[in-house]
Amino acid sequence: MLKNLSIPNAELDLPRTLESDRKHLAESSVPIVTTSASFRSDILKSLGEKARINDHDIVFSRGHFSMAIAILKGAEEKGLTTWLTDPTNYVSRADWQKLKFVVTVGQLIARFPFLKYLKDQLDTLTRNKLPVTQAIEKPLLFATSEVTKPIISVHYETGNILVKEGRQVIQVVTDPHIRPQYLTECDKKNIHFAVFNNSTKIELLKKAKEEGKTLEEERVTVTGPPVDPRIIKARKNKSPLSFKKRPLRLCVTTGGLGQNKEEIAEILENLAPQIKENHVQVVLYASTLPDFREMYEGVIAKFNIPISSDLADENSEARIIYSSSIVNANETLIKHGFPWSDGFITKPSGDMAYDAAAAGCFILSLTPWGDWEANVAKIFEELSILRKAETKNITNQLNDLTNTGWISSSIKNALNIDKLYLEGVKNILALQQKIASKVDGHGLA
Repeated sequence: MLKNLSIPNAELDLPRTLESDRKHLAESSVPIVTTSASFRSDILKSLGEKARINDHDIVFSRGHFSMAIAILKGAEEKGLTTWLTDPTNYVSRADWQKLKFVVTVGQLIARFPFLKYLKDQLDTLTRNKLPVTQAIEKPLLFATSEVTKPIISVHYETGNILVKEGRQVIQVVTDPHIRPQYLTECDKKNIHFAVFNNSTKIELLKKAKEEGKTLEEERVTVTGPPVDPRIIKARKNKSPLSFKKRPLRLCVTTGGLGQNKEEIAEILENLAPQIKENHVQVVLYASTLPDFREMYEGVIAKFNIPISSDLADENSEARIIYSSSIVNANETLIKHGFPWSDGFITKPSGDMAYDAAAAGCFILSLTPWGDWEANVAKIFEELSILRKAETKNITNQLNDLTNTGWISSSIKNALNIDKLYLEGVKNILALQQKIASKVDGHGLA
């Protein structure tokens, strides 16, 4: 158990764990921050501290969580001391209600096309007015107050807060797309950017110039996307021809807010006869979303297909990955999704598309959630790893892709993908260590 320790703001939750985060981050050679989700139930289990706010955990994004975990695992594999914090866990009661509202609105937008249209029209304005920054600022600054090394930030919100405080930051640009928020503090000398590819670097430099801000090219490094090293290891047992000797293995996934629900339900309805006849086997990823789990269960039950409760049963017709904890949901997907699957049916989000390709899988893309996902889809389509899923014709599409050899060739392309897509974690860590050798003992340039 952690000792009782005081913190400057008594309104912040989980004070003992927050103090523990401050201690571990200060002792780390690779401190990592993000804002993606709360995992207070996991804190209770592992550290024994119960949150004062009695409520279920919230998730903004699997991607900003899983990419931060990827860097953490990569640092551990290199023998570097490292720690990760998400200030979402420690916000005050009043700010917690605001963040819950943001998540609720996000989930509604994800499920209703008209609201999605409004979101597309007002995206930048809405993001700039969401209360995330105000909510996470105090716990983030406290947790990092004694850090002396450059901090890897996996979300622009955490990065911008720390840069304004004069901290040395490596900001991971998580998509091949430059949001306006990446430009907010880009002219400060204490921020370096780790970007997806050279096109993203060019776009960042161009947009900074258009904003009248000075961003030197040497502060922008092409690293590739951060993929968990455990996912990359999954490719070792993959073959372009394995699926010809058994049922095709598909992992169907949603995002942290439950995007593409209607699209996924329709695909599963059309795919169910193939599952029932054992031509296809599925792992259905529901993240932390009960309504997705219920939807999966309803469609599968409609066709009298058994759902295995044993997630390790690799020969079952259907399995569902669901947990109220994003930590557990992500770990289960890494363990039972990526190593097992031939292909993913998923929105082309940074995390899922990067991870699926790195694991040696083909991708059938759901409708992109925004411009950044359209960019991701375009990149992997040009690599002949991704095709747009034909929602109403998924069975015929899979048959055609099998018969024309596309599935085999796309798996082969994923297995032969450029090392840029596999070495993002390694390159981000190298950048952080390089900058660490140039800064003073207070994490300042």
